Amino acid sequence: MSSIYEYIKMAVHNIMANKGRSFLTMLGIIIGIASVIAIVSIGEGTKNQMNSEINDAGGGQIFINVSSDAQTDDEWILPDDIEAVRALDGVEGVSISESYEGETMTGKGDFKLYVTAEGQDAKLINNVTMKHGVYFGESEVTEGKNVCVLSDTDAKRLFGTDDVVGMSLDITCYGLTKSFRICGVTTQKENGAFVSYTYEGMPIYINVPYTSMDDFTGNMDYFYSMTVQADKKMDSQKIADDVVALLEKRHQSSGKEYFQVQSFQDMLKSMNDMMGMVTAFISFVAGISLLVGGIGVMNIMLVSVTERTREIGIRKSLGAKTTSIMLQFLAEAAILTAIGGIIGIMVGVAGGYGICTIISASMGMTITPGISVSTILAATLFSCVVGIFFGIYPARKAAKLSPIEALRRN
Repeated sequence: MSSIYEYIKMAVHNIMANKGRSFLTMLGIIIGIASVIAIVSIGEGTKNQMNSEINDAGGGQIFINVSSDAQTDDEWILPDDIEAVRALDGVEGVSISESYEGETMTGKGDFKLYVTAEGQDAKLINNVTMKHGVYFGESEVTEGKNVCVLSDTDAKRLFGTDDVVGMSLDITCYGLTKSFRICGVTTQKENGAFVSYTYEGMPIYINVPYTSMDDFTGNMDYFYSMTVQADKKMDSQKIADDVVALLEKRHQSSGKEYFQVQSFQDMLKSMNDMMGMVTAFISFVAGISLLVGGIGVMNIMLVSVTERTREIGIRKSLGAKTTSIMLQFLAEAAILTAIGGIIGIMVGVAGGYGICTIISASMGMTITPGISVSTILAATLFSCVVGIFFGIYPARKAAKLSPIEALRRN
């Protein structure tokens, strides 16, 4: 133990004796470690923010579509299917969503509409907050009432105010015009950094009970798709499997793949995988500087061996073992890279917070760097491994010097 302490003491002494050269040697390690930690932390922070926004927009949602084979065989999602799915464990709500193009005219002018026909759980599925009035529910859907819901932004575009509950809106679709009473106005969500709810020039969106569209379409008894809101605390994949199993049982279509599923978690996982691949690739590129830094350590250690040849010769002539000489130079290389790694970690953490702060301020959001203990430990371990790996050759060269040959050199 005392000999190891001596090696470390000698290594620190030699490093301090050449401060400038030692710092330049560590610079490559510092840059490499700092770059990897900053990139990983920013990538994790961005991914966490994106997941939070997307989960808020539609976490736990499962989308069921009727396949082309099912359509050919005249198999569709029926109102009774929706009620059966709603009764499953873990299902909080079910709604259909059929969109139609229409138009309307108010005192503010003519407007193009997108009329969305929905079920009784539309408010839950759409994850909206009411500003005025109420969203239509089971009674309005069952009775096919001509009511509608729109956002406060669209209300202001149509009428110049969002206090429009009780007012009528004439909707023209397929050449037929019907009057709908506005029963509710939703609060327009603020756009996040990754989820946008509005865009310039977007049309007016009106939500109505699907049964109120019978006069326009002639038939609203079957649907192409439906959206299931699953309990976010439960396994959405299991719930999706239960929904498909129930639909196949009701339509006697087991094995025919009539009902195609895409869960919100699947889409989120795909995006996270893509983000992870991008972060890993950039980290790999940044990590190349660690290789460059390691080569720098080896070069400086070779110079140190040359400069201290006479010292090595004296130590060996006094009985120092080859192993002792080798450990001395390995300790110096390891300490250089360890110090560089520690500095790099501090710079990387500070850089991650600094860059995230700049991004947050410029984009009007909050991104917190995802700095994990495992990343820091991995960076520290890697920097030490680099020092030992690239210090082996200079250390072996020093250890193999002949005492006589070493003493003859100036």
